[in-house]
Amino acid sequence: MRIKEIQSLIKFVAKSGASEVSLEMKDVKITIKTSNDKGPVVVQQPLLQNTQQPEIIVAPQAPVAQSTSDPVISPSPSNEEDSKLITVKSPIIGTFYRKPAPDKPVFVEVGDTVSEGSVLCVIEAMKLFNEIESEVSGKIVKILVDDSSPVEFDQPLFLVDPS
Repeated sequence: MRIKEIQSLIKFVAKSGASEVSLEMKDVKITIKTSNDKGPVVVQQPLLQNTQQPEIIVAPQAPVAQSTSDPVISPSPSNEEDSKLITVKSPIIGTFYRKPAPDKPVFVEVGDTVSEGSVLCVIEAMKLFNEIESEVSGKIVKILVDDSSPVEFDQPLFLVDPS
């Protein structure tokens, strides 16, 4: 299963309101659990047995009263220049790294120009290092996360000026 498929599954589970989803395929088992105080938690385990077809189990969640603050809302830009910036967000939960290895240079610095598909950072999740690529071309304006810091799903990582 590719990272984009896992990301789509996480987004689907987050929007559906389900508290737990398990997906079993021939060589991988993925369980996504959500709770009211945290974002989705993804557990990926290799399977020792082979199954013929994927099995999806969705556990419905009891309705929860809406709180007054919506965690999905991002702060509004302070001026017109900030509204042009594109926010690159974390597609997964894990540990953010600016370098591919401790003895290597960082992927990008503030002021660097990136193109679509350029690697911006890596996020380690369960001993797997996932390269996070830019979805837009532009200039890095701000790096919002410190190196070796934990990140949540959909957490802003970079601000990119596409102009």
